[in-house]
Amino acid sequence: MASLSSRPQRPSSVASSSTEIQSEKDVSSSFEDLDKVRNSLYTAADDGRLKDPEEGEGLLKGTDSQANLEDSSKNGFGWAVFWIIVNTLATIGIVFTNKAIFSDPSLKLAQLTFAAFHFFMTWLLLFTLSRRQFAYFSPRRIALRDIIPLSLAMSLNVILPNLSLAFSSVTFYQIARILLTPTVATMDFVLYNSKLPRNAILALVPACLGVAMVSYYDSLPTQDANVKITSSLGVLFAFCGIFASSLYTVWIKSYQRKLKVSSMQLLFNQAPVSAFLLLYAIPFIDTFPTWTEVPVARWLMILMSGIFAALINLSQFFIVGQTGPVSSTVVGHLKTCLIVALGWATSGRSVGDKSVIGVFVAVGGIITYSMVMLRQATRSRG
Repeated sequence: MASLSSRPQRPSSVASSSTEIQSEKDVSSSFEDLDKVRNSLYTAADDGRLKDPEEGEGLLKGTDSQANLEDSSKNGFGWAVFWIIVNTLATIGIVFTNKAIFSDPSLKLAQLTFAAFHFFMTWLLLFTLSRRQFAYFSPRRIALRDIIPLSLAMSLNVILPNLSLAFSSVTFYQIARILLTPTVATMDFVLYNSKLPRNAILALVPACLGVAMVSYYDSLPTQDANVKITSSLGVLFAFCGIFASSLYTVWIKSYQRKLKVSSMQLLFNQAPVSAFLLLYAIPFIDTFPTWTEVPVARWLMILMSGIFAALINLSQFFIVGQTGPVSSTVVGHLKTCLIVALGWATSGRSVGDKSVIGVFVAVGGIITYSMVMLRQATRSRG
């Protein structure tokens, strides 16, 4: 966010059937005006070099223009690196902060309330970004009947993984999320007949085997009280969460095409509906602690978790706008490796533990898969 005038380019989307807010038209027209001004400046500079008897002045203008472009490129790269760092630290922060929150027995079973709080923080962030002062995207109204199924899937996408984290080790929680990729690929094939390259499918085999190895060895009982293990309930929640998250991922793409909206516009409609729907279930499902007995440190962690969630959404928006698919993929793998490494360091397990083999096999498989898919995408563009 170098300045409000140098926003990342928003993901393109076709026109919606609903009425578009005037601010988006103003932004579009301002971009067109900027292009016209830029073209006219280039034309004027060319004419000046042709007509000006003092050619040195024209050359000086051209040099200044080139220098400005180079400064803009460096500035954009610097901010891209900044948001990548913010996204990585916020992702690591939210995993370990949530783990610390759920380690408190009085808060472990208040998952719906916790998810509703996160949805509110997400909506608040998107509401701020959609205001005229920022105008990073233009909100579009979506009919309630169209958004309810996706909002329910969004709720399960958050609640089930959080329950997995509450009853699992951090290492298992993160490694299990690798199964999102083959599950989404399977759903795409079943629902939309979307096929993967053969080499990509072969790369997913070791990824799945690695997760299976970690699931087995990480859930084995141990006599060492300092070693954090994954309970059977944690494994169950993890696999249910993977299915819910995969369905949510597939539906997002489908809903964007169906409703003709961007991801930010879709999330802006989903978040408040998801929070509102959870309010009906919270009194019957959540077990509340005695709020006055919750330590101040826990309240600060809950606030930090909400801030981390907002930073992840914000930074992801800038990363998508300022970097390509390769950078985004590398960042994703970097976060996985860092969270697994830190989780292992805090788990109390030794380096010789057998589950470490599954970790390397799973991470190696998913990195190979990403390389195959990026190579395939490069060939398709070529």
